[in-house]
Amino acid sequence: MRVLVMTVVHHPEDARILHREIASLTAAGHAVVYAAPFSARDVSPRDGLEGVDLPRSAGRNRLGAVKAARAAYRRLRDEVDITVLHDPELLLAVAGAHRGRPVVWDVHEDTAAALGMKAWLPRPARVPLAGAVRLAESVAERSVHLMLAEHGYVDRFRRPHPVVPNQTLVPAQVPPPGADRAVYLGAITLERGAAEMVAVARRLAPEGVRVELIGGADAAATPLLEQAVADGVLDWAGFQPNDAALARLPGALAGLSLLTDQPNYRHSMPTKVIEYMAHGLPVVTTPNPPAADLVTRHECGTVVGWDDPAAAAAAVLRLRDDAERRLAYGRRGHEAALAEHDWRTAGETFVAQLEAWARAGS
Repeated sequence: MRVLVMTVVHHPEDARILHREIASLTAAGHAVVYAAPFSARDVSPRDGLEGVDLPRSAGRNRLGAVKAARAAYRRLRDEVDITVLHDPELLLAVAGAHRGRPVVWDVHEDTAAALGMKAWLPRPARVPLAGAVRLAESVAERSVHLMLAEHGYVDRFRRPHPVVPNQTLVPAQVPPPGADRAVYLGAITLERGAAEMVAVARRLAPEGVRVELIGGADAAATPLLEQAVADGVLDWAGFQPNDAALARLPGALAGLSLLTDQPNYRHSMPTKVIEYMAHGLPVVTTPNPPAADLVTRHECGTVVGWDDPAAAAAAVLRLRDDAERRLAYGRRGHEAALAEHDWRTAGETFVAQLEAWARAGS
């Protein structure tokens, strides 16, 4: 196949888009045209991909990106076998324009629930806009194929749609967890626990345990991180491509997932939890239901309360001081990830589904 993959919201190095889905497509011998905001993010398409540069859609500045994406889609539509969209606004870019060509919307998040966290959106507009998003989802499932990134998204739709969950490539062997470094991998925002992680770092630094954050931060979280770095209590690597970011995990003491209690997170598995398990790290997580269930079921980490950095820091120190528990958590997490959450299996499902839809046409 020749597959057009489009995003105007996500970073071109997004883990699900580039390092999982596109990597699986190219490994299976398919060609990919990748339309994404390369210039806006100061990156270039990776070798082997045909890149199409699009504007970035952010905050209230979205219409221009959608128009550019629509123009790119109309230009490329007949040159590809199937198109995969990664942002809900791209549904507008293909509306009425796909002429029977198969289009897939890869549903990454609960968009309507996420609106409550958008600081750029006026509060009075959030409820009516959420209703509009639900209506758009209903229309979308009658006009394009849907693929869901979470089993928790199934009930949002009237029809059944395939689920290809966010997983990771699990190494066959991993080193044991260390004793002096707690890590966080992913986007950094207040809703994702930025303030709590800084507070944890301030508690752990005098104990000889460093906290390392790996990921880009939004405008609200950046000053907190910069001050903590200046104070010498935190290491912040900034945004890293997923392959480089994962290379920093092995040998850490614990992986942190201190999400706050937000509607958009209640049905979503934080991929970072699976990535920690895949690399043999004990997990310290707030009681996000999917993460808490996974960690408890496999006995590979500790669940702490919401907004409780003291408890999170204490959990890390218990792991440092109890080598037997630390090693057991790491081993059980890795075994569970290898058995149940390896992208190699999900990637095969993803490619096979796109092949079937491409063969079937619209």
